[in-house]
Amino acid sequence: MTALRNPDDPGTTGPQEAIVVDGTMRGPLQRAIGTRARRWLLAGTLLAGVLAAVALTAAAAPDDRTFAALSDTVQSLMSVLTPLFGILLVRDLRRAPDAVRVTPTVLAVCLPAVVIGVGGVLVCAATLALTPADVADDPWRHVGTVAVGGVLVQIVAGLVGTGLGLLLRSPVVAFLATIVLPLGLYALLGGVDALRPAQPWLTPYGSVRNLLSGDMSVLRWVQWLCVLLIWGVGLNAAGAAASRRRGNPPGRSVGAAAGEGR
Repeated sequence: MTALRNPDDPGTTGPQEAIVVDGTMRGPLQRAIGTRARRWLLAGTLLAGVLAAVALTAAAAPDDRTFAALSDTVQSLMSVLTPLFGILLVRDLRRAPDAVRVTPTVLAVCLPAVVIGVGGVLVCAATLALTPADVADDPWRHVGTVAVGGVLVQIVAGLVGTGLGLLLRSPVVAFLATIVLPLGLYALLGGVDALRPAQPWLTPYGSVRNLLSGDMSVLRWVQWLCVLLIWGVGLNAAGAAASRRRGNPPGRSVGAAAGEGR
């Protein structure tokens, strides 16, 4: 519970200020995975990762049973669903009045993204450790880099969701765009030999393949930062600007918006 204060006393918080802080910071974090539907979505995303890890381990040749190979499939699959959390948070934002700012909503998507990324790491590690079949000679190669990369993959995916959610009013269209636009650009660049080297610089999937291989160099980290700036920062900045130009639709009180995820 946020403390209340006399408006003349700078040491405490007044009722109106308390509601605004609640609506701009704690509210988005609560709604990120705070509703029953979003907890089911989170559970479904993790379950998809578990099923993919088990199936891949059972079907793969021994040399392909590595932490990096498992993570490549599991984290990539789960990253298809991660943008939904960002899109749903942006839908919440549209239902709230102007006092609820865009930035806390965008940052709040990092919570489910990190949970999914860490969950994927644990799923891959447990599956590899418990598999009764033969594995590669060095199955845990680059495990630290791949684990960090899995979390970063989900964060970028979540930010793509908020960015396209801000740009496109329809949640369904926004979700489809999170799949079609990044993969379409990757395929387009890959179809031209001269443009193929631009894939890890300009597309999330290009950087995902590097991150989840674990074989990262300084150049590849710079490539990932470029992807983060384009699809994480730039896309959300463009979405926020478009949202301001359109204007927020009338909504409920800030207090009501903050309490929606309870």
